[in-house]
Amino acid sequence: MKLTVLGIGSASPQVGKNPSAFLVSFSNEHILIDCGEGTQYRLLEKSIKVSRIKTICISHLHGDHYFGLIGLLSSMNLSSRKEPMTLIGPEPLLDILNVQFVAANTSLGFELNFIKTDNSKSEMLFENKTFSIETIPLIHRVPCTGYKITEKEGRRHLIPEKLPENFPVAFINLLKDGEDVTDPLSQEVFKSLDYTRKGEPAKVFSYCSDTAYNPAIVPIIGASDLVYHEATFTKELEARAEKTQHSTAEQAAKIAEAAEVKKMILGHLSSRYKTTDRHFEEAEKVSDRVEMAIEGAVYKI
Repeated sequence: MKLTVLGIGSASPQVGKNPSAFLVSFSNEHILIDCGEGTQYRLLEKSIKVSRIKTICISHLHGDHYFGLIGLLSSMNLSSRKEPMTLIGPEPLLDILNVQFVAANTSLGFELNFIKTDNSKSEMLFENKTFSIETIPLIHRVPCTGYKITEKEGRRHLIPEKLPENFPVAFINLLKDGEDVTDPLSQEVFKSLDYTRKGEPAKVFSYCSDTAYNPAIVPIIGASDLVYHEATFTKELEARAEKTQHSTAEQAAKIAEAAEVKKMILGHLSSRYKTTDRHFEEAEKVSDRVEMAIEGAVYKI
């Protein structure tokens, strides 16, 4: 699993800091988290195949987090996409999209499977063989939900030297899936634990979009391999952060320490800050788990 940072800006436009958008990638599938204005251009710049995006998660309905969605879906439609898309987000999102499609006399040529979020609780909203998506309740001026994406433990690795010669391929796949196999002729039992070793461990990325300081999320994101957390302000504007229901760099770092995450990256800085120096200086006093998110960077998880 890897994370591509497409946008770490906040509400006001900033040169070099695009609105919120993050891409979680597996071997042949992408999850897009938030879709600020211009996200599809960021995808083009990164040579990312949009056809591999099968799931889109929107945290909340402030424009810098979803104004690029209608354009992206429209472009997918123009390219004759047929594969269904899973869209996860606040309940009014689907109505907003439908108004736009009706006004443009547009019908999507692919199925849009919508799953609404409930920011009052954490719940598992989606799961397949590769990953699961769990929500993280956040505190903001409008209903806002973060996302915890867990890539499941990889298939078990075969220990080939232990197997008899010409062992059937079908049986090998069963062993890798953790199943024991019985030879129909000899009735010999081949136990998966004896002939395989553990696959790649599960990996966890947690996305904490716009939110006031919220220690209640610590048990949910605990021990994540990578966390993105907003840090709109620095400490001297803590009162403003509380009023607008955002976080400071210090508060985000406290969350990182309490949750014992492996790494936390900070973004969504207010446009009043011309550099990230003050945020980093403030955060590193609290935690050495924290660093500043870099626009365009790719993080291996």
